[in-house]
Amino acid sequence: MHDHVRLSVPEGSKRLLVFVALRDGHVDRRQTAGTLWPLGDDERAAGNLRSALWRLKSAGIDDLRSDKWDLWLDPTAELDLREVEDWAARLIRGPQGHQDLHLPDWGEDALDLLPGWYDEWIIFERERLRQRVLHALDSLSTHLTKAGRFAEAIDAALLAVRVEPLRESAQRTLIQAHLAEGNRGEARRAFEEYRGLIDRELGEDPLPELAALVAAGSSQRRPSRALPPASSENRVQPRHPTPSE
Repeated sequence: MHDHVRLSVPEGSKRLLVFVALRDGHVDRRQTAGTLWPLGDDERAAGNLRSALWRLKSAGIDDLRSDKWDLWLDPTAELDLREVEDWAARLIRGPQGHQDLHLPDWGEDALDLLPGWYDEWIIFERERLRQRVLHALDSLSTHLTKAGRFAEAIDAALLAVRVEPLRESAQRTLIQAHLAEGNRGEARRAFEEYRGLIDRELGEDPLPELAALVAAGSSQRRPSRALPPASSENRVQPRHPTPSE
């Protein structure tokens, strides 16, 4: 994002921008060229790097600065990746206020870092980002449930479940949100769907703790309303026979 205007990064320069962003915004120029373009000699890698930088500038993106030795991001640059990383870090540490208790609008697409690229460093970073966001969603759902914001808590848990259906912690936060809202049937349905899925995919059963959570929630009964004691005005008086009877 530049001057609050969202810009599209040229395909050939995305890896470069992501590589620098994931390394705290400052990298060695020669090492970067060698990592991103390992095939061929140093001169060819340096040429590819210059081309990637030129494409960024041609697209109006001047947030990546360079000199003869280094590459660095403008500290004021707003990158989607950085926003996702910062959001996840705050929730994993523990939200500091109500401003952190929200589900971002980037959705699950943000987890698909550089789709179609399979460099080792990309595969590693893609999985690292995915895990951090999933942990953040678990934390978000839990805190929203405690705050009584059940619809949002369920949305956060469902997003985590959609990203990784076999993730038991995501299923647990979903079930806990349903139970906290008093929807025992929804909690049971979510558990049964997960039990069927994990049986088909892994040939396993859910952990006993998850089954116990559902069983405890299902066994709860709403407190019965005791009848108020009859007042002297409303109490039925015994009927005494009259002389005529």
